[in-house]
Order: sequence, then structure tokens, then C-alpha cells
Amino acid sequence: MEQQALSELISRWAKTGRVDWIGLRPERRAEIVAANEAMISADGLTSDRSRAGKRAVTLIQQEHLAAIGSFLGREPIAPEVLRRNLVVSGINLAALKGRELQVGEAILRFTVICAPCSRMEEALGKGGYSAVRGHGGWCAEVVQPGCVRLGDAVQPVD
Repeated sequence: MEQQALSELISRWAKTGRVDWIGLRPERRAEIVAANEAMISADGLTSDRSRAGKRAVTLIQQEHLAAIGSFLGREPIAPEVLRRNLVVSGINLAALKGRELQVGEAILRFTVICAPCSRMEEALGKGGYSAVRGHGGWCAEVVQPGCVRLGDAVQPVD
């Protein structure tokens, strides 16, 4: 069997993911509002305190909620604790860095990792910041606005 080029291996993905949770942050430090659907505009999710540009939408993998909980000796962390907009499962987001991703009707492009903030110690207790490091998800810019709903497919565009 011929050795495949690394770029070819990187371009592959195993299966389509799905949207498991949608969270809206109406204002700084306000409780997250879980939603069944949301419109994603160029500025981020409607009714969310998002930032236009490279941090318009935040995403985290469902699988990482269990990892963060495990590092703290607890059950999986509830998504609203981490204050991300979208929780997705079944697809490795880190493997999609730099690519366009269709999430429901919208198309997003990952820009930077969503690093933990100092509030993680407040929300999760001692070691909370370190537990989230490397598992906090991704920030994305909006390439094409559209609606996202629970259960929608998540997959690379190309």
C-alpha cells in the first residue's frame, strides 16, 4: 500500500457530527439561555452577547465535557458552565482547524481556540482553569449566516 500524503489524511473526516445544545448569553455574567434553534448572523447568534469577527460563535465538543469533569473528579460538566454557544458531538473539531464547517444552514470558520478564562476557578472550583485547558473548544467567524437547530448536521464544507 502506498504511503498517503499527510495533507490527504488531514482532509478526511470519519463521520458527520451533530448539534447537541445551543446556548445564548444575553449579557455579561447573565445566565445562559438554552435554545432549540438560533439564527447565526455575521455578528454571531441572535440574542447572544457575541463578538463580531473571529469570536462570533463559540463551539465545544460534547466529548470534552466528560473529560473536563473527569479531570475534576466529577460527572461531565454542564454546557452552560463553560458559556459556549454550541455543543457538538461525533466530529473532532480540532481536526477541522482552518476549514469551513457547515453547522445547520450556517457556515463557520474556526479562528482560534477558546481558551478558559479565570472565571473557571469560580465556576468549577480549584483546578477548574487547568481542567478546561486544551478542552475549551473553538471560536469561529461567520462565513455564511443561517439558522442552527438541535440535531443539525456538523461537517466540513469541502
